[in-house]
Amino acid sequence: MIANQSKSTALILGGALFLGLTLLGFQLGKALIDFKQLERSVTVKGLSERDYPADVVIWPIQFTEANNDLPELYQAIENNGKKVREFLQQRGIQQDEITFNAPAITDKSAQQYGGGPRAEFRYTATQTVTVYSQNIEAVRQAMPAVAELGKQGLVLTGENYMAQTEYLFTRLNEVKPEMIEEATENAREVAEKFAQDSDSDLGKIRKASQGQFSITARDNNNPHIKQVRVVSTVEYYLSD
Repeated sequence: MIANQSKSTALILGGALFLGLTLLGFQLGKALIDFKQLERSVTVKGLSERDYPADVVIWPIQFTEANNDLPELYQAIENNGKKVREFLQQRGIQQDEITFNAPAITDKSAQQYGGGPRAEFRYTATQTVTVYSQNIEAVRQAMPAVAELGKQGLVLTGENYMAQTEYLFTRLNEVKPEMIEEATENAREVAEKFAQDSDSDLGKIRKASQGQFSITARDNNNPHIKQVRVVSTVEYYLSD
C-alpha cells in the first residue's frame, strides 16, 4: 500500500517536472524566436548632394623680369608690381586682398656649367602677386583683362602649378545640418521601399554613421561652383 502511494507520488512529480521543462523549453524557444526577429535589420545609404557658389578665390598673378644689373632688376620688379596693384584696384579688388611675395632671383652665371653659350641676361626674377578675395565676381571679371598687363610690358607666366587659381567653399558648417537631415530622409525612403517589398515593417534606427563630406568643382568649366556631397549609412530594425 505504502509502495503504491510512493510510486504514484513519483509519477506525479515526474509528470509535473516534465510538464515544467516542456513549458520552459517552449518559453525559451519563443524568446529565441523573438530575439531573432528583433535582430532582423536592413542597412541602406542616403545621399545629399547640392551645388553652392564658392565664397573665396585665390588668384596668383606671376610675372618675370631679366637684367644683367641686379639693382635695375629689383627696380623693374617693383615698377611692374605697382602696375599689377593698380590694375587690380581699378577693377574693385581691395588693397588688403593683394599680397606680394618676395621675388625669386636666379643667377644664371652661377648655374652655368661646361663651355655652353653664355645667357643673354645674368639675372632673372619671378614675382608672384596673390589675390585672396571673397569678391568672386570682381576677380572673375579681372581675369580675362589681365592681358592688358602684357601690353604694358609685363611678361606673365602661369603654366606651373604654383600659379593656378583656386576656388574655396568655407561655409560647410552652415549647410551640414540640412544636408545630414536630407541624407537621413533619403535613407529612410530606401529602407521603407525595401521593407514594403519584403512584407516587413520598418522599425527604429539600430545604427547610423555619417560619411565624410566632399567638396569638388561641379565641372571643369565652372570651378567657382562647388558640389557638396555626403552619404549617410543607416541600419533599421525590421519586423513582420
